[in-house]
Amino acid sequence: MPLNADIDAFLDLADRATTRPLHQLPVADARAVFATTTEQLRWPAPAGVQAEALSCIARDGYEVGLRLYRPAHSDSPLPVLVFLHGGGFVLGDLNSHDGVCREFAQRAGCAVLAVDYRLAPEHKFPTALHDAADALAWLAEHAAAHGLDKQRVVFGGDSVGATLATVLATQAEHEPAAVALKPVGQLLCYPVTDASRISESMTLFAEGYLLESETLEWFYQHYQRTAEDRHDPRFSPLLARRLKGIAPACMAIAGFDPLVDEGRAYAQRLRDEGVAVEVLECEGLTHDFLRMGAVTPEVDGVYRRLVDWLVVRFGG
Repeated sequence: MPLNADIDAFLDLADRATTRPLHQLPVADARAVFATTTEQLRWPAPAGVQAEALSCIARDGYEVGLRLYRPAHSDSPLPVLVFLHGGGFVLGDLNSHDGVCREFAQRAGCAVLAVDYRLAPEHKFPTALHDAADALAWLAEHAAAHGLDKQRVVFGGDSVGATLATVLATQAEHEPAAVALKPVGQLLCYPVTDASRISESMTLFAEGYLLESETLEWFYQHYQRTAEDRHDPRFSPLLARRLKGIAPACMAIAGFDPLVDEGRAYAQRLRDEGVAVEVLECEGLTHDFLRMGAVTPEVDGVYRRLVDWLVVRFGG
């Protein structure tokens, strides 16, 4: 299948407007570019969704920002999608994925808890994972007070947020002391699953398709403490010793994404270990498509399929 025509046109315009790729910029400048792109990609996401600013205290005393979304008309207790944003561990925040969270809250009739985990290079591996786990501990303790059902929780995210989500789901099964909640599912959109090697798709889609392979390398170098971290299953979940028994997964991958091969490999690994996994191959799309609702109407259909899976996992 060819690249989606709307995205192709968008990438052409973006290429002509951009002088330097992210991996050639200082981190502060890259974050500013990402924030500008967020504004350019903003679409009319559901406005009736209520959003509440919250926070939790991390294990080292840092105050981690949270944002709790809920549909305007809902019954309590609500099931919860814990959503971890993408951005290569270096970029992104609660605002960059605000529209994504609103879409899921409105469409699935669930609460969405977004986590503003700390970013690299200021905070190296595994700080982001620890912040996400500490947010889950907060949810386990405070769910009832906020009208949330901690027995119906899905861990989800996009890009490295999906990486964090699946690592937490694996720990919930095999290292339960590390994670306060056990999810009923995991929603994984174009995750990083193996930063230890260069796949064929990283070469094939190295540049020109939004996320560039050199940018991925730049992200990894900022997040890692040493190169050995990339072989840690908490960094590269495809390298986990055991995945058997973890929560059922829905994985959405993009056909024109340097990460597509490792996404497929992770889905196959889950199947091989008996984990139920539904894979949505979005063949004409690129990385970051959840935020491209203003670029192509095809994204709406992807949301519908993801939400159908979510509703089933929540028992709806």
